[in-house]
This record gives sequence, structure tokens and C-alpha cells, in this order.
Amino acid sequence: MSNDPIAASVQHLLPERDPAAGAILAAEAKRQETTLELIASENHVSAPVMHAMGTCLTNKYAEGSPGSRYYCGCVHHDDAERLAQDRAKQLFGCEYANVQPHSGANANASIFLALLKPGDTFASLVLADGGHLTHGLKVNMSGKWFNPVHYPLHYDKSHPQFEQIDYDEAERVCMEHKPKLIMCGYSAYPRVIDFERFRAIADKCGALLMADIAHIAGLVAAGEHPSPFPHAHVATTTTHKTLRGPRGGLILTNDEDINKKVNRALFPGFQGGPLMHVILSKAIAFGEALKPEFKAYQQQVKKNAQALATALTERGYRITSGGTDNHLMLVDLQPRDAELTGADAEVWLESAGIITNKNGIPQDPRPPRVTSGLRLGTPALTTRGLKEPEMDVVAGLFDRVLASKGDPTECEKVRGEVADLCGNFAMPS
Repeated sequence: MSNDPIAASVQHLLPERDPAAGAILAAEAKRQETTLELIASENHVSAPVMHAMGTCLTNKYAEGSPGSRYYCGCVHHDDAERLAQDRAKQLFGCEYANVQPHSGANANASIFLALLKPGDTFASLVLADGGHLTHGLKVNMSGKWFNPVHYPLHYDKSHPQFEQIDYDEAERVCMEHKPKLIMCGYSAYPRVIDFERFRAIADKCGALLMADIAHIAGLVAAGEHPSPFPHAHVATTTTHKTLRGPRGGLILTNDEDINKKVNRALFPGFQGGPLMHVILSKAIAFGEALKPEFKAYQQQVKKNAQALATALTERGYRITSGGTDNHLMLVDLQPRDAELTGADAEVWLESAGIITNKNGIPQDPRPPRVTSGLRLGTPALTTRGLKEPEMDVVAGLFDRVLASKGDPTECEKVRGEVADLCGNFAMPS
């Protein structure tokens, strides 16, 4: 962040204009610069992406769509939105793109509003085994207003695809319940998703297929994971995570009728004015993702994930499903220490400058606020330039903290080593 002249100038002005806000911004910039970001859903954006989010486009209401706004003065906002749409369509090889969702959750909610009626049945992965709260959690709109049914992973340890999606059982569940919509794409699933198989299931039971690619969108865009198209009827994603853009959402489809329904569902059905400064930032991020170096970045993300998974396995941890095909992994802490919980581990690691999040493992015996695992990802470390040798170093630091059970002296020592390591890999500029 400090390498961005715009951010630097803001940091310089804020202490004078608003000391309290300036202190918060400076502290957060330092935290990001001196810690190892291993949360799979986070990344570090480029200076141009960050700059666009702080521009005068934030001053304007632009309700509606390009060429059909509810306010005057939107000519340049139309240009910004069309640029983002065109780049998104090129990036994902689809006919229609709605770049207005404020988040992935908003994008998902818009699909439900567009394609389902309250009480309709939809199918998704067992939530505790890698799904997202917008995929049918009881306290979420998707679980309150609709009827979720769930398909499982393979739970037999002797099965060669242990802890991977059980497609045969998914078909059985869908044929039994005849959902109107099948959701695939997850927030904690480390393996390749067979979109073609899911489409075959959808066609057989008469459902629409929705792919939530929020986590793997960058890999999909770079050709490092199969695309949901032409199999999915509609896809949603966030624009941050592996896509390395601003925080926001995106809806993609090749179906004109679905596109019209989704557009009406999002506005005026679900959202008001779009965040035009964020939409321009999305356009910039999509432009970056269209460059050849973005593919090399995604390839390195996968290499780093595999290297980190190997290094942790060598130190006694278990990686669920036996490895990873994408940017993330679920780490089962129990083989290393039966008493160790994700809740304790994330706190100890943060004190040492290693940022993670607790996460349940498939069929976790512990509750979601405790968990037996951590979810780790390599997008942010890869953005800073760390490669396979550094993954072994990171795994060693990780293990030292947990082996010490959060001993303050050891955590402080690791914290210094983390800061030194971070000093060798600058934030993007």
C-alpha cells in the first residue's frame, strides 16, 4: 500500500485532516505489509485498481443500466460500466455480464430472486463440507425463503475420491427432490469441479445449473480450472479473491432470458445505485486479468498451494481430500495435535503475523466456532512474489507457532521472522 503514490498521499493528508482516521489507515497499511496473508478469500490489489476505488465516480448516482439511467450526468459512468462488461465477457467467454452486484452474496441473492419463487427447492453441497452461507444456511435468506437439499462428498476413507464430491449421490439427491436449481462452486473445496457432469444431472432432473465460482474465478479466467461455460445456465462470482480485483460481485450468462430476469432482479429488485467507482475498478482488474502475466500468476498460485500442502503434510498435518487442485486447502490439525482447534490456531498464528481463518473439515466433530481445521490459500502470498521455496519456510513458521501452543516468546520470535520475510516481498505497486 505504501508503494502506491495515491495511497501514500492520502496517508500523508489524513493525519492533518482527520488524525483518528489517518492513524487507522496507517496502522492497517503496516499490518498488511508486515504479515503473511493466508486467508484463501483475500488478495492484494494493484495500485491502479486501488486508485479507481477512491475517485470522483463515487459522487454519482447511476441507477439503471448504460443508456437507461434514472439520473442525468451518467455519460462517463455508462462508458465505465460498458468497459467492465465488455472485459468480463471477453475474460469468461460469455454473452452477458452484469457488473453491478456489490458482493458475491448480492449476486447469489439476485439469482434466487430471478429464477426461483419462495419455497422452491434447490440443491447444494452439504454446507459444513465446503458450501457457502448463501447456499442454504438456515439463517440466510437462501435457507429461510427457499428449500435447500444437499448432496455430499465421498465419506468412505477407502474410496479413491475420499472427501471429494460424490456425483452419483448428487444425482440421486436431485432425482429424488427435483430441485429447480442446482448450485455448484464452493468456498472451501480444493478440487476441480466437473461442471459438465453437473449439467448432465441438471438436464436429467429438469433443473437450471448455477455455478458460484467466487473462489476459483481467477483460475477459470486464466484457463487453470475448467470454465462453467457452456455447461452452467448462469454463474456468479466475486471480483476479489483469485480474480484480484476490488471487493464486489459479478453475474455471467449466455442465456438472454436469464440475463433479463437477473438484471431486473438485481435492480430494482435487490439493489439501488451501483458503486460506479468500484465498477471502474472492476474494469481495470479485468483488463489486468486479460494480460498474459495473469496466467503465469495463476499457475504460480497453484504451484504454491501444492508446495504448501506438501510442506504441511511433511510436518504432520493432514490436507483434506489428500491435496489441492486450486488455490486453497483445508488443513486438518488433529493428526498433528488431537487437542488443537482451529479457533486457538488462528489466534496464535495471528499473534505471530500469519493470518488464517478457522474452518470446519468434512464431517468435523467440532462446532463451526471451534473447528478442527484451518482454510489456507496462496493468492495473496503469490501476488507478493513468494514461490515454492518460501512455502516451505511459511510451513515451518506455521508449525513452530502451533507446536509451541501459542507460547508468547516463540510467537514473538516468529513474528520478527515473518516481518523480515515480508520485507523481501513488497506489496503490489
